[in-house]
Amino acid sequence: MHNERLAAILYGVIQVQELTKRYGRTVAVEGLSFQARPGLVTGFLGPNGAGKSTVLRVILGLDAPTGGHALIGGQRYASLRWPLRQVGALLDAGAVHPGRSALDHLRTLAATCRIGEHRIGDVLEQVGLAAVARRRVGGFSLGMRQRLGIAAALLGDPPTLVFDEPVNGLDPEGIRWVRQLMRTLAAEGRTVLVCSHLIGEMELTADRIVVIARGKLLADTSLTDLTARHRTLEDAYVQLTATSVEHHAESPDRGW
Repeated sequence: MHNERLAAILYGVIQVQELTKRYGRTVAVEGLSFQARPGLVTGFLGPNGAGKSTVLRVILGLDAPTGGHALIGGQRYASLRWPLRQVGALLDAGAVHPGRSALDHLRTLAATCRIGEHRIGDVLEQVGLAAVARRRVGGFSLGMRQRLGIAAALLGDPPTLVFDEPVNGLDPEGIRWVRQLMRTLAAEGRTVLVCSHLIGEMELTADRIVVIARGKLLADTSLTDLTARHRTLEDAYVQLTATSVEHHAESPDRGW
């Protein structure tokens, strides 16, 4: 047990254990447990309203759990001394002041965790924004904002990365680039958790699949095992979530 905890701390394992989150009388997540481990891309899937965004927000300290816990490297996000150096995240690429340049945005983030100027240049080059680094973000396309969000996630060179819909707004070349990036990050021994509605893309990217619906776990298994029982990941996903999709077709999506 001691060795498992030490490994979680050293390698940035994401541990969700008996996580419950209620908003008033509404249960968004109930008793959810899973792990995202280093060296793997973990795809996090579920219908609209399944609770995926809530889980990510709890992992990243934006919401407090009603019960259970979500830990990164054995710690709550709020307890991390240098958050950007320990976990990088892309949740909302639009959450950048439109009057700032990409360079200034990254400089502001870097200053919070004492990250050097050279690293800013490195990530801008990595995501393909070096040539437009001094342009205001307000003039960026959605795809360019996504690339800037990915640059911010990579800024601290963290062992753990969380991405919510990272290919949103990207063209086919950009989608392929993100896919290769996710695979490379995992191959470097990092923990990569990716939430996406693009099932086909997850089939090309993920090593492990976690599926939830109505705030509960439906599957937590390797992509190989899941697709061995079904023709494709899409077939497996549709079968797993069929009842939940019918449920949400009868009620409005609350965005959890």
